[in-house]
Amino acid sequence: MIQQTADDLRSRRQTSLGLTTTTLSRIAQLDVSLHAFITVTVESALVCAQQADAELAAGHDRGPLHGLPISVKDLLDTRGVPTTGGSALYRGRVPETNATVVDRLEAAGSVLVGKNNLHELAYGVTSANPHFGAVTNPWNRKCTPGGSSGGSAAAVAAGLVCGAIGTDTGGSIRIPASFCGVVGLKPTYGRVSRHGVLPLAYTLDHVGPLAATVRDAAVVFNAIAGHDPADPTSSRRPVVDFVPVEGCSIRGLRVGFPENFFFERLDPDVDVAVRGALARAQSLGVQLTPVRVPDMEAFNVVARVIQLAEAADVLGPLLERGTELGDDVRSLIVQGRLVAAADYVAAQRLRRGYQREFAQLWKDVDCLAAPTTPLTAPEIGHTTVSLGGPDEDVRLAATRLVRGINLLGLPALSLPCGLSRSGLPIGLQIIGPAFEEASVLNVGAALEDAGVGVPPCPAL
Repeated sequence: MIQQTADDLRSRRQTSLGLTTTTLSRIAQLDVSLHAFITVTVESALVCAQQADAELAAGHDRGPLHGLPISVKDLLDTRGVPTTGGSALYRGRVPETNATVVDRLEAAGSVLVGKNNLHELAYGVTSANPHFGAVTNPWNRKCTPGGSSGGSAAAVAAGLVCGAIGTDTGGSIRIPASFCGVVGLKPTYGRVSRHGVLPLAYTLDHVGPLAATVRDAAVVFNAIAGHDPADPTSSRRPVVDFVPVEGCSIRGLRVGFPENFFFERLDPDVDVAVRGALARAQSLGVQLTPVRVPDMEAFNVVARVIQLAEAADVLGPLLERGTELGDDVRSLIVQGRLVAAADYVAAQRLRRGYQREFAQLWKDVDCLAAPTTPLTAPEIGHTTVSLGGPDEDVRLAATRLVRGINLLGLPALSLPCGLSRSGLPIGLQIIGPAFEEASVLNVGAALEDAGVGVPPCPAL
């Protein structure tokens, strides 16, 4: 855990150089089969760790991340370090400046140990990257870690880093968090700068942390949240200390239990685990309130139209070099070019109405609780799944419960809440009103304190 490691560094029980050396050794050992990293920054990480030790010894404390190994999805620009977006098209791309999030992590004293593998150009949910190797799930190497931030989640789950950065356009932080048994936060749209992050869909992209615990994710979030003049979509809403206090209470909180959509067509193990977590919440004094959510299937359709159109605009020029693109990404870009301008405008108009409609829920509840994904991690290469009905596409199933929240731009936290009978993690999703990340994290931390979670990953 971040706070314990931070305490060890300050008490001299451990050094950043020793911690970083061990981290790099474990990456070299485990990443042969995980493929969680595209680039490992060995030399610069060791230099940064030595600097962190010297600063801490001199009493210059940058905060809890000072001297701790972290990694970022290879979608974020890193000065002097290749940023590929997981694509062969960008193998030689070396930015001259950092993404704002990377600058903020550096200012917090963290040690960047590498760039995480991902689904090519962040356009997919499997992280089966055709250029840099398929990321595997630390819980079962035959299974997908989810995507597109699969490498970030796998690195955290395997204990290779204290925290990682991912991006989420249609569930790409929360799906890997669910499949890999870690915590992932998709913040409110605009809460974290996207400057220096390779885009996929301008109005749906979010940047957020993945970590082993809710408080660890909150520590990383503290470092990266806040307004950035370089990002015109960045919110000026003031930030607070997002780390939940020890012994935080959720007594009296009104937690919405969706009576429709979110608990339909689930793997039975997911249903049991999530309901068990909600029962634990009730034992903590939560008022579990049944609610009916708007038509989330319609939300998903609108979100897909917007993503297809915006991604085609961003990535369309790459089709000229199509032989270097993975087949799945090329197909999606082509599909996006078929979306008419009138359909895109209509989708954005519907979006505003859906946001107003969904906001009515907050009159009756403080947050919503639901499964993150309706299934646990499928085996790599599996394309269909049966969840109490006709077979459905694995990709559509994986995004079904998360994509609509990107359309709304609301904060959503995924935390592990149990294991399936086959030993794979299950995710619980906490969804809150805009800019209420502190409340969402508080709910997650209280549940974690009460024993909701999973045992250590076998890879640790």
